[in-house]
Amino acid sequence: MSAESAKPISYRDAGVDIDQAARSLGAIAGFARATATAGTAGEIGHFGGIFRLPAGEDRLLIASADGIGTKIKLAFAIGGWAHKRVGGDLVNHCVNDILACGARPLFFLDYVAMGKIDSEALEGLVEGMAAACGVNGAALIGGETAEMPGLYAPGEYDAAGFIVGEVSPSAFIDGSRIEPDDLLIGLPSAGLHTNGFSLARMIVGATGGTSQDREVLAHPLPGGDGETIGEALLAPHLTYFPQVYPLVEQGIILGIAHITGGGLIDNLPRMLPDGVVVRLDQSTWTVNPIFRYLVETGNVEPREQYRTFNMGIGMVLAVRPGDAQTVRNAIPDARVIGEIVAGSSEQKVMIEQTIGGTVS
Repeated sequence: MSAESAKPISYRDAGVDIDQAARSLGAIAGFARATATAGTAGEIGHFGGIFRLPAGEDRLLIASADGIGTKIKLAFAIGGWAHKRVGGDLVNHCVNDILACGARPLFFLDYVAMGKIDSEALEGLVEGMAAACGVNGAALIGGETAEMPGLYAPGEYDAAGFIVGEVSPSAFIDGSRIEPDDLLIGLPSAGLHTNGFSLARMIVGATGGTSQDREVLAHPLPGGDGETIGEALLAPHLTYFPQVYPLVEQGIILGIAHITGGGLIDNLPRMLPDGVVVRLDQSTWTVNPIFRYLVETGNVEPREQYRTFNMGIGMVLAVRPGDAQTVRNAIPDARVIGEIVAGSSEQKVMIEQTIGGTVS
């Protein structure tokens, strides 16, 4: 596909309509609100659900559930090590979500569904989950394995993860203390993590049968460092817990955004209080070769890039200017990528110096 002549490809073209999903989530949120009990705390829409334990327990439980998206289709094609990789991705995604609330993980459960039990795939998945739980200090306490003939094609499966963590009310992070002139620190991603794969697979042509996808994924990544397209796409979803949680304990982190579905454009506003907006400078961080390949090959427009992919930033921390160096000392590859400015614009995120132009 020629970037010069091809029609721009969007996430919607690949079958994912973020706007429709947001409308649907808004419509069903009321059903969840109607179930609120005495322990329910916080609004729906934060990175984790919040539950307050009974009086005398000085802590909040933070819970989250997520999946691996269509990255899992690549694991079907490649097999072997890829099953373990996406198992770890599932745990790390969930851990990062509750970390955005300042929580440390307590325990994790999984759900795996297959048309017919594939021992190699199942063992690889759970091995990957267990390894990631070990790194993050979470206990894998159980799960459900469902065998459902006729629902999943041979060799295919789906998996979801459920995590519960804890945080004291005084340490809970919701971004409410963020104010103008605070700095935004970006933590590099390893690649797509677990979002944007429907579009990525469409761009690279990995949307056919397993053998066809395997052939496409075996090609060298243009502009890469010797890795294949498949290896670049299956780069792990990093956990930021070991690096970030000690800073959370110091009390210097004002807000955290885990950059997942919706990219920087939709996830940064989730940590912002009213009256402020974000200004980012893309030239301050490195965009991974896989993203450059995808946006150039797919002729993906700037706003679509930063609303579909993480574009090289997996997590963003908001801090006071005087605390930025402390964060950088603790996390050497962290970069100051932007700032908080006063404003009430409907567009909460402006990104300068992007591939293709400014996004606002």
